Amino acid sequence: MEGGSLHILMLPWFAFGHLLPFLELAKSLARKSHRISFLSTPRNVARLPAIPPPLTPFINFIEIPLPQIEHLPENAEATIDLPSADLRPYLSKAFDTLEQTLSDLIQNKQIASLDCIIFDYAAHWVPNIAVKFGMPCAFFSVFNASSLSFLGPPSALMGGAGARKKAEELTQLPPWIPFPSTIVFCSFEAPQMFNGAVPDASGVSEMYRAGKSIQGCQIILIRSCKVLEPEWLQLLGHLSEKPIVPVGLLPPSIEQGQHAALEWLDKQGRGSNVYVAFGSEVKLSATEVKGIAIGLELSGLHFVWALRAGSVPAGLVESIKEHGRGLLCMDWVPQIHILAHPSIGGLLSHAGWSSVVEGLTFGCAMVLLPMMFDQGLIARKMVEKGFGVEVPRKEDGSFTGDEIAMSLRFAMVEDEGKVLRAKAKECRNLFGDEKLHDFYVSESIQHLKRLVEDDLSV
Repeated sequence: MEGGSLHILMLPWFAFGHLLPFLELAKSLARKSHRISFLSTPRNVARLPAIPPPLTPFINFIEIPLPQIEHLPENAEATIDLPSADLRPYLSKAFDTLEQTLSDLIQNKQIASLDCIIFDYAAHWVPNIAVKFGMPCAFFSVFNASSLSFLGPPSALMGGAGARKKAEELTQLPPWIPFPSTIVFCSFEAPQMFNGAVPDASGVSEMYRAGKSIQGCQIILIRSCKVLEPEWLQLLGHLSEKPIVPVGLLPPSIEQGQHAALEWLDKQGRGSNVYVAFGSEVKLSATEVKGIAIGLELSGLHFVWALRAGSVPAGLVESIKEHGRGLLCMDWVPQIHILAHPSIGGLLSHAGWSSVVEGLTFGCAMVLLPMMFDQGLIARKMVEKGFGVEVPRKEDGSFTGDEIAMSLRFAMVEDEGKVLRAKAKECRNLFGDEKLHDFYVSESIQHLKRLVEDDLSV
């Protein structure tokens, strides 16, 4: 550790909901003069936001080509590239080849003088590499503490003690949560999460990866803070039997540049627009897109809707142009710049943790329509905290335009939603507090330094 600085290898899973938080953490560490080797594929690196010039000397991207795996489409290097979620296990299988690649890079001194590794849940084999080369490793969870705690201790995640035997158990509070909470899965969400505990074509399950990562690391870094979920952070430490180190919420910086959406918003009233976005992972069906479109029209609100081109049904563009209250964006949008615009008052999203953090950083009222993974748990947590409203769903998970419109108007217009709007605005003091989150990053660095020093003394 020359001059007290660390050289850290960072290895995120190949999904942009993971790559981007890892990059934010990398930038936060680089601002404090620590060197980062950030490992991903060439295509993923090319799609990441540009690093601010003052930080470029501290962040080195290591680009590793993925091998050709049967069933994995050509040029599929992230989950966004997969035409179907059924192909995800083949991306995991390709990702697992990095175990040998990374070991060889360290062995051959192509990555030299490493102090520690920060890795994602999918790279459950990193602790083996860390032991082999005599360095500590930290699991960085982009999932918050309430979601991880609900899923349970490593033994439960890996199919041992505490493992759920049927999907219905995911709709109930597990015995290891000692306080009241509404943070459980709905009946239509539970089967997908339960399937995540079943070994897939990669040879292991998604849950196993998380459990093994928690079991093998020295500490857990987590994108959260003590003010937001103190009881859950404490519980997670008890369940994992590992130190839990919040890195803060990693509030995003605003991108530069112009876009048609910003020009549109410049002409709108303050707080009068809702921004609609479902992230890079969610692939909306034609029925879901239609329901959202009807809901936006019925709500009477102005909106900017970021929708992937492949999800746009016939007639939608014409319909939106006809009523003139919305802008549909089918290309890249500067999401942070849009959320920061004074004309945005609300966010309709899938309740992905990154989207929630970004929306509340700018005080947006949250309208939540969870679609996959832990999004249902996050949505219920935001409702518990009073920061948002969840769109009502039927038993099969379907929803109507009326339910979208009702939720939007409650969050953004009606008197009954005043408390929600006020609480969301107050969130800017927490989610957007750069000094607070910088403090968390500094604390995290101290933990990492102690790990390295302890490892050197052995």
